Order: sequence, then structure tokens, then C-alpha cells
Amino acid sequence: MDLDDLLNELNSGRTIKGDSPLHEVMHRTSQEAMRITGELNGGYHEPAEVRALLSRLIGKPVDETVTMFPPFSSDFGRNITLGKRIFINAGCKFQDQGGITIGDDCLIGHNVVIATLNHDLAPSHRADMHPAPVMIGRNVWIGANATILAGVTIGDDAVVAAASVVTKDVPAGSIVVGSPARVVRSVPE
Repeated sequence: MDLDDLLNELNSGRTIKGDSPLHEVMHRTSQEAMRITGELNGGYHEPAEVRALLSRLIGKPVDETVTMFPPFSSDFGRNITLGKRIFINAGCKFQDQGGITIGDDCLIGHNVVIATLNHDLAPSHRADMHPAPVMIGRNVWIGANATILAGVTIGDDAVVAAASVVTKDVPAGSIVVGSPARVVRSVPE
């Protein structure tokens, strides 16, 4: 079993058993993510160096228009896809095993958490993990300290208010607030 096998399973939404060879691959990949984020967060880096480290973390090129302010945390790294002209502010934590896609022109506020895994509820299977992707459309603004949970899609031009907990899909062009987040109005033009 290798990373490609694991990514195929994760991206198909299949459960990763806690005692499986795929779980071991996930653990090894997480160790590499911790090494890279440790380097990223260990001191000052010029913006190009930050992008280079982020590219190493996700295993694919990061556009020169992407800006990230460390510290940043990812416990996997290899299932993040970034568009162009994205700004990720300091303190963000991405649990990306299930897949995180961020569209062009997005703003991600301080300390945003994006989680793409759930553990099984049954105590005898609690180590089993259920992946579900988070899809963030184009031109989305996610406010500071928001949490986006597994399986959520946020539509283009939407706004997630600070400290909101997003448990279900956010329609395009809407503003959501609260815990759980609910639509309060449309984005003004």
C-alpha cells in the first residue's frame, strides 16, 4: 500500500480502518507533513519560500499569487488543492485527508479550522475514519476562528462569519453566521 492507494480510498469516501495498512500509510504521510510544517513554522521565510514549503507539503505546485501567513498546520497535506490569488491568514489548521479544495480569490481568516475526517461513533470502531471533502468555491471569505466540517461545500461569493461552525452546505452568494451556521442574508453587490 502506498500514498496513491490511500488517496484513491480517501477520495472515494471509503472508510479507513484504524488497524489497516492504509492507516499506516496515513500515519507515515502525517509524519512528513509535521516535518514540513515544523520547518515552515520554525522561523521567518520570504513569501516565495513559504509557497515552496507549501508546495512540498501538498505535493503539487502552488501558484505565485497564493499568500500564506504562518503558522499553519496540516496533519496530512497531500489532499489540498489551491486555486489562484488565495490568502490564508495565520493560525489555520487543515485536516485534509478527505480533501480540501479552495477556489480562486478566497480569503481564509485567522485560526480557521477545516476538518475532513470523522471517527466512527461506535466505540468498537472509534479508530476507523470516514473522509468527506470540503469544497470552497471562488471568491469566498471565511472569517477568523470559523470551523468548516467534513462534507461541506461553500458556494462561490459566500461569506462565513467569524467563529461560525459550518455543518452543512452554504449556498453561493450567501452569508452564514453562528453555530451551527445558518444563512442570514445574501451578499450585497
